[in-house]
Amino acid sequence: MPLKIYNTLTRKKEEFSSLKKGEVGIYVCGPTVYNFIHIGNARPFVVFEVVRRYFKYLGYKVKYVQNLTDIDDKMINKANELGITVQDLAQRFIKEYFTDTDSLNIERADIHPRATEHIPEIIHMVKNLEEKGFAYEVEGDVFFNVSKFKEYGKLSHQDIGELQSGARIKVDKRKKKAIDFALWKRAKEGEPNWESPWGNGRPGWHIECSVMSMKYLGKTFDIHAGGSDLIFPHHENEIAQSEAHNAQPFVKYWMHNGYLCLNNKKMSKSLGNIMKVREIREKYSGEVIRYFILSAHYRNPLDFSEEQLQQAQSSLQRLNNTIYNVKYLLQKDQLTNQKSESEKSILNTLTENKNKFMKAMNDDFNTPVALSWIFSLNKEVNNYLASEDLKNKEALQSIMEFYGELAGKILGIIKEENVKETIAEPEVQRLIDERQNARKEKNWKKADEIRDELKSFGITLEDTVQGVRWKKQ
Repeated sequence: MPLKIYNTLTRKKEEFSSLKKGEVGIYVCGPTVYNFIHIGNARPFVVFEVVRRYFKYLGYKVKYVQNLTDIDDKMINKANELGITVQDLAQRFIKEYFTDTDSLNIERADIHPRATEHIPEIIHMVKNLEEKGFAYEVEGDVFFNVSKFKEYGKLSHQDIGELQSGARIKVDKRKKKAIDFALWKRAKEGEPNWESPWGNGRPGWHIECSVMSMKYLGKTFDIHAGGSDLIFPHHENEIAQSEAHNAQPFVKYWMHNGYLCLNNKKMSKSLGNIMKVREIREKYSGEVIRYFILSAHYRNPLDFSEEQLQQAQSSLQRLNNTIYNVKYLLQKDQLTNQKSESEKSILNTLTENKNKFMKAMNDDFNTPVALSWIFSLNKEVNNYLASEDLKNKEALQSIMEFYGELAGKILGIIKEENVKETIAEPEVQRLIDERQNARKEKNWKKADEIRDELKSFGITLEDTVQGVRWKKQ
């Protein structure tokens, strides 16, 4: 089954075809770095990172760009509130952002551009739009003239007339139309600002993403993604200014995830109903949070609850227990090369479930269905492990490869070290005893070699007066 993606622009699933054969360019709207991220913020970061992982698994060369908005009204207000500079605020919360995303097993983007590092490119684009008649300047502010872009509203599928009459935008009588949006903002006293042809000022929010995405992915690229709250006005405005600037299509596929809700209300800072990622992590691991996010289709709303997290934790525990038991058996000497009927059956099931997993992912990245095929196998594997027959090494290795590829590489719900060959506990104790004997004999080299060997399996040792303690990293 070919990969199909639901395109917000056309409102239908389309067969994916990249602009360059074997390559995919993806831009995901990143955080405005003025606070800790909440679980609603985390949803698109997890979901679209899985999209990236899946493309890589399919063999595509992926260029994945996620911006960091480090200048806007929220950042200025927060910095003033804390009595620090906007730059210091950005540095602090960029670090905190990566702390949280690392804990969710989210791989870093290939490029994390910052808005303030692209001011010359932003000024150039605004100037070009002004010269082409798509923008106008009023008292140091520059606005995009929406009425000049005839396709405005094509992403949100709204009529421009209706948008004008129902514009939820702060009234500025200097604009030609209420829906016109800022490309460049005149500097106010005490705000960060940069020199420009219109006087000192700073960029508008929408222009930042257009400039950064096109700089790293080209004037037209494959996928632009973000939360559904960004469809209008942010992404609509990105299309207008980018296509006016370049006179060519901006993005081929637009992807948007559904809201994450708390008590059936969208989770947002403005409503005060947020749950910060690091607060949740006090009780649940990053893998549990990630599993919870992937347990619903990315385009559907997802309701946050303690019960849902507990279910995710229980499911992951069962999966990790199975993986541990398979690894333990792989360490045993009593393995056979002969395949019994049960092993032939499980190898067939592996192939069938992998194909069904891929079919689900090819159907607009349907992660809940994909997960169901992982757990369908889990039940059969546990029955196989419970039998008293000698186990076939190839079958055990194939099971590990299945979990490693699908649950690990693609979905990222289990850590990489969980599916690597490990060492059984009796062997750990044997090596510790051997190291102790080496230390008694003052054979420090051998003792160090054994410590290093255990470390390679993720085992750390602590020498105490009560004896040697060990733990898995």
